[in-house]
Amino acid sequence: MEECAAYVSWMLEATRGYAIKIVDPGGVEAWGWGRYITRLDDEVPDFDVTPREIIVGLCKVNKMLNLPHPIHVHTVNLGNPGNYQTTLETMDSVRNLSTSEVEPLIHITHTQFTGFKGSSWLNMSSGAPEIADYVNKNNHVTLDMGQIDFGDTTTMTADGPFQFLLHQLSNNKWVNCDVEAETGAGIVPFRYKKSNYVNAIQWGIGLELALLVNDPWRIFMTTDHPNGAPFVKYPKVISWLVSKKAREKRMSKINKDAKRRLDLPAIDREYTLYELAIITRAATAKSLKLNDKGHLGLGADADVAIYDFDPSKSYPERDYIELRKSLKNTSWTIKGGSIVSENGEIKNSNYGKTYWIKSIVPDDVKNSMLTNIENKFNDYYTIELGNYMIREDYITNPQMIEANSEVST
Repeated sequence: MEECAAYVSWMLEATRGYAIKIVDPGGVEAWGWGRYITRLDDEVPDFDVTPREIIVGLCKVNKMLNLPHPIHVHTVNLGNPGNYQTTLETMDSVRNLSTSEVEPLIHITHTQFTGFKGSSWLNMSSGAPEIADYVNKNNHVTLDMGQIDFGDTTTMTADGPFQFLLHQLSNNKWVNCDVEAETGAGIVPFRYKKSNYVNAIQWGIGLELALLVNDPWRIFMTTDHPNGAPFVKYPKVISWLVSKKAREKRMSKINKDAKRRLDLPAIDREYTLYELAIITRAATAKSLKLNDKGHLGLGADADVAIYDFDPSKSYPERDYIELRKSLKNTSWTIKGGSIVSENGEIKNSNYGKTYWIKSIVPDDVKNSMLTNIENKFNDYYTIELGNYMIREDYITNPQMIEANSEVST
């Protein structure tokens, strides 16, 4: 565990990274040898380790290094009917590691794609109610939606086996890369259709997650850009969250069998503007422990978006069309105190900051790990270890955050 923590610490510094993201743990490695992993306790070929052990181990490493963000997990079995159960098992796998009532241990990303109930594509339904119920009863987990919108998009992910599966299902072109990488990658163009039963269920799952999780600080609004939809569709997604009328209008046009199998028609909840600010700004900043972001006040970074709409008109009349139109363009976008756009016109170019984490580990453990890593590079890579690391002077305005802890058991 100590060497693993030292390796993670080195990798974050080498790549100028911020957090541990775990994509299809063990599954990408297995797929490189023509095999699939779909369960938490499947063994990764030739490595004598399971996805559950990877998740639990890296969660422990995250705590050992005192990293600001919980492990960020793209679960195994993504995109398959019945995978909501995998999501529940993944969240529960680290529950006993919790030592705090308020600090999350794990973030499940784009949960819509892992919220499928059913045993096949023919009887697929939403597992969002069960996932939301678990989140409402346990404080150690946060989620993001991964909401889809109907139309064309491009899917891209480090989950190579899922992209190959999507290529087979859609018969669309497929590009992948997993040579000399610590992970895999895949790109497949895709079209979500309102008339398609599975796609309509997917559309409902994301919204059900957001509307059934009680605490807006635990569920973040995303489209898993660009996999569910490009981020320019955010105003439309927001309108579905704040207005049942907007949801009903969209539901009237989706596959009727799918509509009957969703809980969404019976959900009356409508987000307030305050809750909307939480799930799109404040909660994400809090999850990353970026204390200068996600709020207005003394000491906060002056990153502000100003929109032209009247809250008293939008609420309680729920004029979601006007709200959606207003959210498509800011009246002003302010970055670091400087106006960068006004009414859609670019006024200024303002470089942001690149945040990365430097954690402290004992020198003897670090040196032993580095010797091991250098030997691996010499044996398996075509580049030198020294050429792998991203130099700080290559980064615009780097902001190093020190995780002030030492590795200990």
